Amino acid sequence: MGEQKIKIMIVDNSKEFCDILNDYILMQNDMVVTGIAENGIEALKLFEEEQPDLIVLDIIMPILDGLGVIEKLNTMNLDPMPHIIILSAVGQKKIIQRAISLGADYYIVKPFDMEVFIKRIRKLLNKNTDNEDVKISLTNSDKAKSKINISM
Repeated sequence: MGEQKIKIMIVDNSKEFCDILNDYILMQNDMVVTGIAENGIEALKLFEEEQPDLIVLDIIMPILDGLGVIEKLNTMNLDPMPHIIILSAVGQKKIIQRAISLGADYYIVKPFDMEVFIKRIRKLLNKNTDNEDVKISLTNSDKAKSKINISM
């Protein structure tokens, strides 16, 4: 992975969560956070400016929610479409199914294990891996190590 760093955009209305996630990603030598947005409208503007490889997206946000962001991205005729990982406290089956059907690559329920999350990013964006083999994951780890537990 000596090539370009994975460009990641974080979209979540919790500043505390964004800061923790940003700090953890900054510790990875193969990833960089290109921007942070607090709602879906900010996310779409930031996406056009930064063109990240991956959007880490919450579902519940003001103005435009995570599903709305994915719907808008789908209308933009993007090539390539960015990868999307949903990180949300919402674990309802219908919402998970809707996010996946709209194009989310992974749906991870908070709280989650940071190390597992970073592995998912690497697997998803590893240029040596056929992305067709990537499976949707519903992760709700109970490991104490590197776990984030923010209920906002």
